[in-house]
Amino acid sequence: MRNFVEINDEFHSGMKVFGESEHKTLQTFQGLMGAATAEGELSFKMKELIAFAIAIAVRCDGCIAHHAKSVFDAGANRKEVTEMIGVAVLMGGGPSAVYGVEAMRAYDAFAAAKG
Repeated sequence: MRNFVEINDEFHSGMKVFGESEHKTLQTFQGLMGAATAEGELSFKMKELIAFAIAIAVRCDGCIAHHAKSVFDAGANRKEVTEMIGVAVLMGGGPSAVYGVEAMRAYDAFAAAKG
C-alpha cells in the first residue's frame, strides 16, 4: 500500500527543489493553479474534487496525494469523495477503478492524520 502522506510530502519537497532552479516556471504554474481553483461559480472544493477525479483517470500518484489532501482540507466528506471516484471510474474504466481505490486510501490517510 502506498503512503500518500509521504508521497505528498515528497512531491512538495521536490517542487521546492524544482522551484529553486526554475522559479519563474513554478511561480507561473502556481499562479495557474490558484486562478483555476479560485472560488467562482464552482467552489474551491468542487474544483478540487474535479482535479482529484482527473488525477485518478490519469493515474498520477503525486496528483492523487496532493488532491486527496486538498479535498480533505477543503471539507469534502468521504461520501462526496466516493461519488467522485465513481465518476472517475465511469470516465476511466478499469484502471481508474484501481486508482480510485488508492485515492480512497489517500483521502482516508489524510483524514486519519488529522485525527
